[in-house]
Amino acid sequence: MGGATPFARSLPWVLLIGGIVGLIASFVLTVEKFSVAADATYRPSCSINQVLDCGSVMSTEQASVFGFPNPLLGIAGFALVAATGAGLLAGARFTRWYWLALQIGVTAAVVFVHWLIVQSLYVIGALCPYCMIVWAVTFPIFWYVTLRNLHHGTFSRPVRADVVSAAGNHLVPVAVWFLAVTALVIYRFNS
Repeated sequence: MGGATPFARSLPWVLLIGGIVGLIASFVLTVEKFSVAADATYRPSCSINQVLDCGSVMSTEQASVFGFPNPLLGIAGFALVAATGAGLLAGARFTRWYWLALQIGVTAAVVFVHWLIVQSLYVIGALCPYCMIVWAVTFPIFWYVTLRNLHHGTFSRPVRADVVSAAGNHLVPVAVWFLAVTALVIYRFNS
């Protein structure tokens, strides 16, 4: 099932731009993390005040959940996402297994990001600006890959485009997500 839906035309750009932005943020976070590890007196460039403080976030267990710095996952994942976007823009067609694997990856990423949001807000009590950039690109990437897979029947059978993207409102969930996360941040640090 094809058709040039608005989200289908946006998908390659969301993947390419989101992947590049996420890759850059992950790379900078990795460099900052290694700088902190090499010199205990180093102050990361993203440590601005008590709330926006990468240094305090980097020193937590949550910053290395799998035994290595979390941004290394971002470097690998966002590079793949950006390459997928570039491939789509160049006319590549990916098989069903590729889209299923990408869906698993972006779903794991969005779950992990939401766990990190909760940890940052309610356990660590500080925010990392580069991490927030990663949050900001992960949800749209997840959303657009999911819409594409629903529309193309990657999971089972195609869902009609008008159901998946009712009257072009595919941006509404992304906007609601941004507003909700912004509200949580403001509520947490202004109360």
